[in-house]
Amino acid sequence: MRCYACTKPSFQIICSDCRERLFAPQIHTRKIGTLDVISFYPYAAIASLLHTKHKPEGYRIYKRLAGMTMKPFIKEFSESLESDVYIVGVDEYVGSGYSHTALLAHAMRTQKTKVMHGKLLAKNRVSYSGKDLQFRLNHPRDFRYTGKSGIDVILVDDTVTTGITLQEAQNVLLQHGVNVLFALTLADAKE
Repeated sequence: MRCYACTKPSFQIICSDCRERLFAPQIHTRKIGTLDVISFYPYAAIASLLHTKHKPEGYRIYKRLAGMTMKPFIKEFSESLESDVYIVGVDEYVGSGYSHTALLAHAMRTQKTKVMHGKLLAKNRVSYSGKDLQFRLNHPRDFRYTGKSGIDVILVDDTVTTGITLQEAQNVLLQHGVNVLFALTLADAKE
């Protein structure tokens, strides 16, 4: 196999050299309404990797990105937890044979963090890719939550652009008695 970034022979889809040189996380927090959104990269830094989510190699790339970012972050975060926190992927819709959001959430499983797959799904399947804020406001995701109430959760998504999707997800969870601690995304499009 070859590294997706440098094309050198590698056992990983992103070799350790590129991981350290090109894709070292640059953690940033953005406040969207009452929600803190923590991102690991500016969108432009990993746009080519994010665009693979609907291609066969996307599975391996998203899994590697999750291992490089989400997994170490949650490992450190969970060390100080006194009670369980649940991980909820935003719209873990399966397309192209897998859900990229589910891959990110799955990497966050620890003894103190429990992943709830497929519990926050959008009824509206319209694509937001390349759409402006007004389009997003006119076409809400219309999330349906089927998980536990009275719990603390961390929302997980691949990219934050306007923040409309994450705010809508947070509001739906609040209506079900769920406390959203913060959201984690791979990339922030406003960075």
